[in-house]
Amino acid sequence: MSIKKELFGTHRGCDIYKYTLENENGMSVAISNFGATILSINVPDKNGEVADVICGYDDLQSYVDADGYQGAIIGRVGNRICRGNFSLDGVDYHMYINNGLNHLHGGKEGFDKKIWQVLSLDEGIEPSIKLFLLSRDGDEGYPGNLAVTVSYSLKNDGSLSIRYEANTDKRTLINLTNHSYFNLGGYSSGKIYDHELWLDADTYLPTDDTLIPTGEIRSVEGTPFDFRLPKTIGRDIKINNQDLIIAGGYDHCLNFVGGETQIPKLRARAIHKASGRVMEMYTNQPCVQFYSGNFLTNTKYPFKNGVPQEIQMAFCLETQHMPDSINHDNFTNVILNPGEKYDYTTIYKFFTE
Repeated sequence: MSIKKELFGTHRGCDIYKYTLENENGMSVAISNFGATILSINVPDKNGEVADVICGYDDLQSYVDADGYQGAIIGRVGNRICRGNFSLDGVDYHMYINNGLNHLHGGKEGFDKKIWQVLSLDEGIEPSIKLFLLSRDGDEGYPGNLAVTVSYSLKNDGSLSIRYEANTDKRTLINLTNHSYFNLGGYSSGKIYDHELWLDADTYLPTDDTLIPTGEIRSVEGTPFDFRLPKTIGRDIKINNQDLIIAGGYDHCLNFVGGETQIPKLRARAIHKASGRVMEMYTNQPCVQFYSGNFLTNTKYPFKNGVPQEIQMAFCLETQHMPDSINHDNFTNVILNPGEKYDYTTIYKFFTE
């Protein structure tokens, strides 16, 4: 097993590197210390042909300048906070508005735009990289000094594990996730409508017209959000459903059966039959934001090898807590207290059938 380190560019006077983890079965994953970003995931198909199954850019500057959160770690709070407002311990906080009327993915400069410190590299049987970020009190308006580590580990069975850990010296909000855009046919293979998807989720969150949850937790029964039996992403994506119309497709939080678990549990499976690639997702997080790439429209920033961005050419499975939780008493808890440890793991496992 090995880790290859290459200079990816410079940002704010700091060297930014690409670290490529490889296993013995032809799979490789490249990670950058800018945004703790997954740059690529190269996976063989059923014929042994390797393709990169996530969208992203060829150069560092595109990651710095573009706004799609490609492959990055999102924080402090992934997803949206209504009007950027919340109250905590009697203090009203007013966050940066960067998504219509709302605060999205940590604000003007979230964790996806930060330079992370590489704490360790392990070239053993399971090559891994651990990255660290200290988000100081007041960063993007959030209270408390928040110390975060994210660890990526690649196994020979095709599993890429992402472990999120954090602690704080003051009550604060946290809801970390990874924002990789997947297309199991390869990022340049077109629409994702032919991907068959299963999700172990029995409820979802309807939204208003700014994609903020209304507060209702609705059963998926009889809706296009029911993936409890596998179906293709394209089957229902264009039907006349108000929630789909508002978002332009899927961009909704689905809640796993039974909620949060002690250890990561199988919660999703995506299959691309033409290539034979399968991706399983295990997590101990309570929810997933299923996003069908409805806003991949930025013509200024083509993806790797000049591939143009195209609506619904990739999908995201962002494990997390419910969006805007701080403003809904019936939603999951996103408050972290001093002395507590935030500790979640999500695993994306790739294989063929």
